[in-house]
Amino acid sequence: MPSRPHLILFNPDQWRGDVLGHMGNPAAVTPNLDRMVREDAVSFRNAFCQNPVCTPSRCSFMSGWYPHVRGHRTMYHMMRPDEPVLLRTLKDAGYYVWWGGKNDLVPGQHGYDAYCDVKYRPTSSPRPMWANDRQEEWRGSPDDDSYYSFYVGRLETDDEEPYWDADWANVQGAVDLILNPPTDQPLCIYLPLTYPHPPYAVEDPWYSLIDRDALPPRAPAPKEWRGKPSILRGIADRQRLQRWSEERWTELRATYYGMCARVDHQIGMVTRALRQAGIYDDTALFVFADHGDFTGDYGLVEKTQNTFEDCLTRVPLIVKPPREHPVRPGISDALVELIDMPATVEALTNVSPKHTHFGRSLLPAIAGETESHRDAVFCEGGRLQGERHCMELESTSAQNPDGLYWPRVNLQSSDGPEHTKATMCRTERFKYVRRLYEQDELYDLAADPLELENRIDDPSLRGELNALKERLLTWYQETCDVVPHDTDRRF
Repeated sequence: MPSRPHLILFNPDQWRGDVLGHMGNPAAVTPNLDRMVREDAVSFRNAFCQNPVCTPSRCSFMSGWYPHVRGHRTMYHMMRPDEPVLLRTLKDAGYYVWWGGKNDLVPGQHGYDAYCDVKYRPTSSPRPMWANDRQEEWRGSPDDDSYYSFYVGRLETDDEEPYWDADWANVQGAVDLILNPPTDQPLCIYLPLTYPHPPYAVEDPWYSLIDRDALPPRAPAPKEWRGKPSILRGIADRQRLQRWSEERWTELRATYYGMCARVDHQIGMVTRALRQAGIYDDTALFVFADHGDFTGDYGLVEKTQNTFEDCLTRVPLIVKPPREHPVRPGISDALVELIDMPATVEALTNVSPKHTHFGRSLLPAIAGETESHRDAVFCEGGRLQGERHCMELESTSAQNPDGLYWPRVNLQSSDGPEHTKATMCRTERFKYVRRLYEQDELYDLAADPLELENRIDDPSLRGELNALKERLLTWYQETCDVVPHDTDRRF
């Protein structure tokens, strides 16, 4: 077998694809990623997740399956023991797999032994994420317009530098592993961090690092939410942020940008450790988020489970291959999907999966051999009427108005169309969303990049709409099932 590269799967949670300095955002402070993209990595401008919330997206990019293939459409339906997971594939192929961070991938009741050699637990107890133990202070009373805003602001460190939460602990654990590897096996380090997932909270220096005046404009709330899915208006009514001043929105957004800057710093810690250990050139590094965040766009915070605005579905995806693989550093405009990540890992490691999946290796695009990769990308979510087991009633916010996620999660259990099954088909110029129980959506992204005008009934776009519907049907037919690679005896 040829030598295999070390792998770093650096997976922050809920990072929008536009909060990157090298993508031209003047307020984004991401010097470590920017340097990689200048020198030895490719950043994909048009990378899209396959579901806009955590668990379904992770199940998708760790299997190479779209959520519909095996019904991974909720936060409480994870990868079952008989289903393929990239981490287990790598472990079985001889990688030393170290997992430091959140789960949202495999059922907790089965443990982690099948998927990794180490599920890291810090030796000292980290501080509560986002000062979660002080919710009463930063949320205010249930009548306050801050109650569902997820806004915390500056985290106080009490003379401790930094605010030592689980993310810091897991990154430091990864650094220690890189500098003191316990084995001569190739390493796979999986770092599914929590930041920049809200609540929006970060300590200095990252809180003060963001130039508030440089923030790009927010996407405004649509007038009367005409043509938009009902869950968005429902969430807006419940979050009660309509009277927020632009100054308040600026502070919330700057805090989120500071969270992203903190994650970039942590990426720098990992790359410096790789260089110090002398294995940077022998390592493939993937940096990608599971989905994005509203962060004030459309007057909303957090995310939804079945709407597909670019701020939710377009994510960072930066790949640095080992030195032996050709790379044309910079930004690629190719349409790509997160399910292309495992296919690229397989191509780099010569590990063959034992299941059918739908990812495509990004190595030709990374090498600059092609400017295109896919003609369309897809994202899906929601449920059928009556699918009680898909309402996420297990969430503590489902029926409790005191829950931080109540505005969204409670709507997912309603009898109305809010949580309808929906699917996005997005090309370079157009975005079509088929919604099962309410009006479809069609956006001309060249004329309307903020997706404010639903043109589903525009006769001038009828040809484009028909082509998108046909493309969606083809995609469903191509990906509607997977046949096991082992066969059965007929007697």
